[in-house]
Amino acid sequence: MILGGRGAGKTRAGAEWVRSVVEGSTPLGRGRARRLALIGETYDQAREVMIFGDSGILACSPPDRRPRWEATRRRLVWPNGAIAQLHSATEPEALRGPQFDAAWLDEFAKWRRAREAWDMLQFALRLGRHPRQVVTTTPRNVPVLREVLAMKDTVVTRAATEANRANLAKSFLAAVRARYGGTRLGRQELEGELLETVEGALWPPALIERCRTSEAGALGRVVVGVDPPATGHEGSDACGIVVAGAQTEGPHESWRAVVLADRSVKAASPARWARAAVAAYQEFEADMIVAEVNQGGDMVEAVLRQIDPLVPVRKVRARRGKAARAEPVAALYEQGRVTHLPGLEALEAEMERMTLRGFEGGGSPDRVDALVWALWALMIDALAPAAEPRIRLL
Repeated sequence: MILGGRGAGKTRAGAEWVRSVVEGSTPLGRGRARRLALIGETYDQAREVMIFGDSGILACSPPDRRPRWEATRRRLVWPNGAIAQLHSATEPEALRGPQFDAAWLDEFAKWRRAREAWDMLQFALRLGRHPRQVVTTTPRNVPVLREVLAMKDTVVTRAATEANRANLAKSFLAAVRARYGGTRLGRQELEGELLETVEGALWPPALIERCRTSEAGALGRVVVGVDPPATGHEGSDACGIVVAGAQTEGPHESWRAVVLADRSVKAASPARWARAAVAAYQEFEADMIVAEVNQGGDMVEAVLRQIDPLVPVRKVRARRGKAARAEPVAALYEQGRVTHLPGLEALEAEMERMTLRGFEGGGSPDRVDALVWALWALMIDALAPAAEPRIRLL
């Protein structure tokens, strides 16, 4: 499975993979595969991209190994006798009868009948000692793609659009970076990231998309939220470090917050995350560091003060679970009170997987926890100081 952004070189990779299994050591030498299926969403797309495209099989093949295109039979024939048959994913029943020892499936995630075509192909891959197939696609959140990715014998390669920048127009890269960089669509179409929608998410993708901004504006207060790991070694969770500020002029109900940066680090030692937190405090000229002390107690403040003895530290202790304390912060987003600057993709990916049931991703939502501490101190504690708190500010 080759997952890539637009222009990342997926077609070239698929064409070269076909050459690698078809060609032998000499032009007439036998390769590992003799009967291949080439499958695109339609016949026209398969022919124009996979075969005749700028990065297709014919363009990639040297003259002495270039296959012959037989248009009436929709197939390629190599000098060594190998044959590749063209198929359309819109006609999966056409895969009943033929048999193959290899296959190339292009832009699999956008096939309208992907499941039927995939199933029919699996029954046809029955020749040779080790039938193989390669899938080249920009990922989309479709069930059949997730199922293939989850198979134990699937090997995944990923490539972003940027990886192929030497072969792409500079104006194209500049335009898509400016328009889609840091967006959910950009993560899918440029980074080649599979974006899943979690049922019951506190921060659905559409909500996050609505909160984007390019400018922070005038900020009355800035804080650094820190969620330290419980331990300090190579296997520890990351330390969430999120910087946020608030526009504090006027009545409380008019206040707005902006998330400025995510400086989270993989904390191999307490000193490392403490240095990163203090560096963020200094970089953004913050008013204070807000740090959870559930796990480390006074040690958290002591480690921070070893880096900067004068750094203001506000300790917070959670009294409820992660989801319960994240819920009122998510409500601020629904009210349009929080915006995001660019560059918060890792944080936003965690946010999309936080639900009322808890975190649906792997590991711990360290970035989300740090975000919650920062926004709670900036907005919720200030907006409703008399309400029953779900965290205790020490």
